[in-house]
Amino acid sequence: MQLRVTVTTVLLCGGVVVVIGLILLTQIRDQILQVKTRAAIAQASNGLRYAEAQLAAVDPINGDDVRTTLDRTRLQLAERGGPAGRFEVVFFAGAGEDATSVATVSSIALGVPEELRDDVREGVQSYQLATVDLGSGPVTALLVGSPIPSNIDDFELYYLFPLDQEATSLALIQGTVVLSGLALVVLVGAIGAAVARLVVRPVRDAARIAERLAAGRLADRMQVRGEDDLAVLATSFNDMAESLQQQIRQLEQLSRLQQRFTSDVSHELRTPLTTVRMAADLLYAARDDFPAAVARSTELLQAEVNRFEALLNDLLEISRYDAGAAVLDPEPTDLRSLVDRVCVATHSVAARQGSELVVAAGGPRVVADVDPRRVERVVRNLIVNAVEHGEGLPVEIAVAGDEHAAAITVRDYGIGLKAGEAAQVFSRFWRADPSRSKGLGGTGLGLSISLEDAHLHGGWLQAWGEPGQGAQFRLTLPIHVGEELTHSPLPLVPDPLPVTAATADRR
Repeated sequence: MQLRVTVTTVLLCGGVVVVIGLILLTQIRDQILQVKTRAAIAQASNGLRYAEAQLAAVDPINGDDVRTTLDRTRLQLAERGGPAGRFEVVFFAGAGEDATSVATVSSIALGVPEELRDDVREGVQSYQLATVDLGSGPVTALLVGSPIPSNIDDFELYYLFPLDQEATSLALIQGTVVLSGLALVVLVGAIGAAVARLVVRPVRDAARIAERLAAGRLADRMQVRGEDDLAVLATSFNDMAESLQQQIRQLEQLSRLQQRFTSDVSHELRTPLTTVRMAADLLYAARDDFPAAVARSTELLQAEVNRFEALLNDLLEISRYDAGAAVLDPEPTDLRSLVDRVCVATHSVAARQGSELVVAAGGPRVVADVDPRRVERVVRNLIVNAVEHGEGLPVEIAVAGDEHAAAITVRDYGIGLKAGEAAQVFSRFWRADPSRSKGLGGTGLGLSISLEDAHLHGGWLQAWGEPGQGAQFRLTLPIHVGEELTHSPLPLVPDPLPVTAATADRR
């Protein structure tokens, strides 16, 4: 911001200086030329009267006398000087091509423009700027021409005033203006940089403090100087930081209380659940001796105890992650064999839902250093979730790997995910459609635990889905423990949904 303000100030100031400089130089040039023109016309008028008086005494019959008088008059006019500075005098006698000139150098007479001579021949005093050769090279000069009234012949008097001194003065003034303009631009730029720094410094301080707050240094504050608008900004920022610090501390305290509550309740429920499990097992084993209504109640009790035990185990696992007590026990594992084992274990679950588990065949063995218990749990959760939402359509599982990473994808063709749900699907107890019944009796923590298992391996667990197109989950793990993932061997977004009879009926 400081650089942008400084550059903008310099450019604007430079533009203003250029415009003002051009206007100033134009005015000075015009004034110099006007003064020169007035002085030249006055001097030419005086010379005209003197030449007229000299030619009035000439014998019109003696041509040599006329020539001698013109030459003498030219020399006398040149010696008289005047307020317009250095000059040259030229006389023309006669009209048309027969006119003769009287000048110091013939090139001076040749430099008189014909346009100026035409105006003078019409009896009008006139002046013009032209380039003439005064014997030392071409220069720009102001030419003033006047007709000389005479009964002898047509006479023309021309004064040539070189403008070299004026050009030198104008160049000096131009150089002074340019240097002054550059100095002014530099000075204004320095002032703009200093002012911009005063304004930008609090912004930079706010950005630095914000970075520290984001890094967890919640006690850092901006320094308040004075009582101006910047001080108000610093005060408001500090108030905001104080409010955020209090709210974050409250949230951290609530989070710790929630984690501890979950951990304590889970552990406290373990003992009574064990007693209930023993009693439920006894009742379930003797259900054949009970009346039909009591036997059915015993079966329902056994199912709910199983579900309650699964929920309690998941809560205990979540509490271990929250406490940072989860430990990875890696070993070289064939991921294809692991997926096959999980598919065999979940075959009955898929059959009850009417879904077929299809594992992509082919490809080399994929061996990675992973914790097989945790990876099996992740794959089992993904497959059960796909079966739950697959609406009886096939569930496809694929495994691939390379030198650095291994990936497992689970694809279903069910209800899919809406926009934004791919990031929420791993939240605890989150459900894509709360109105749907949970046919498989999940706890709502499976995907959350799976995400934690993936992170514990240093891997990724990602989701993709489109409404009516199904969903795909991808687990990516490093081949060796501690390696950083940079890619995945399998794409997250699958190929377009093939149009089959099942999908066409659903649509």
